[in-house]
Amino acid sequence: MKLVWLRENATVRDIYEALLEHRKIAYTTVMTMMKTLETKGYLKKRRQDRAFIYRPAHPKNQVISGMIREFIDRVFNGSAEPLLVHLVKTRHIREKDLQAIARMIEEIK
Repeated sequence: MKLVWLRENATVRDIYEALLEHRKIAYTTVMTMMKTLETKGYLKKRRQDRAFIYRPAHPKNQVISGMIREFIDRVFNGSAEPLLVHLVKTRHIREKDLQAIARMIEEIK
């Protein structure tokens, strides 16, 4: 999805070649993955000549928000607190990010 969002429109070959720069992957794997993402509603496609052009079905922030909401519901029974506590305790949040979060909390109050 990241590569399609970055390009806005992409063929299977475009994504395959981009992924191939970082790791070995089969063309058919990329094709299957993109078909699956289309079936799940994350991508839309249209035919152009002999290839399909894929584009995101929804904006990146909307998809990420939905995925995070689903993850918190499924793993933490709807409460984000255990996730945030874990991230802070394991130092997966940088000091700079903690300060930004603190400012956002103050603005909301």
